[in-house]
Amino acid sequence: LCRRLRIKYSYMPKYYFLSDAHIGTRIVADSREHEQRLVSWLDTVRHDATEIFLVGDIFDFWFEYSRCVPKGYCRLLGKLAELTDSGIKIHFFIGNHDLWTFGYLEQEIGLQVYKTPQIFELMGLKFFITHGDGINDESCIFRISRRLFHSKVMQRCFAAIHPDIGIAIARRMSNNNRKKHSYIEYKGENDEPLVTFAKNYTDTHIDYFIFGHRHIVLNLQIPSGSHIVILGDFYEEFSYAVLDENGFSIENFNANQ
Repeated sequence: LCRRLRIKYSYMPKYYFLSDAHIGTRIVADSREHEQRLVSWLDTVRHDATEIFLVGDIFDFWFEYSRCVPKGYCRLLGKLAELTDSGIKIHFFIGNHDLWTFGYLEQEIGLQVYKTPQIFELMGLKFFITHGDGINDESCIFRISRRLFHSKVMQRCFAAIHPDIGIAIARRMSNNNRKKHSYIEYKGENDEPLVTFAKNYTDTHIDYFIFGHRHIVLNLQIPSGSHIVILGDFYEEFSYAVLDENGFSIENFNANQ
């Protein structure tokens, strides 16, 4: 009995956070190697992960046709399914590149999919988690594009295009968008939209705001005591975050370790 109690209470939860892998992007020289690196990371963390949070833009493009899914993700999808089958809960937040999900990731892969910001309590701390696109962005261009891409009519029209044509168009648009927006430097506390959003958030006290989207690494504590975390990316920085009994930290993954 004493041995069983020691085993029970020696367990400590461990949570992982990763965003912006953009699997399938053409700006990575070797897409197969890029996908395999993310699979290797999942293999590494599976041994002690309680839950995994994928915070948007894991795929550079995603669209679920009624009878097929985009080519090139089989190793990643297989590994995600393997982990969820083993009992690891994986939370998947849509980003601006992989928002067209219609049930496949939940039903076939076993992911918990979120299309809006969520609040979780982990190890007694409150986490506000969302990808971050559109936060504090009131521009006319953003409002029009967001309404367009979330439109059911738009989605049905895209589904009617042959996948060879539709996916080629979408991937070209995706790559052009990231070349234009991925490398904007940190704007500072007063001008960074994600930071100003967190500073002005008053609904409830949040210990950690977790964002992706910006492709920069940030762990900033503000006067309220909250931490604002931007996770970086997983195709240049290969960064991710960990929460365990030692606290919260941002790490970099080296596949050769």
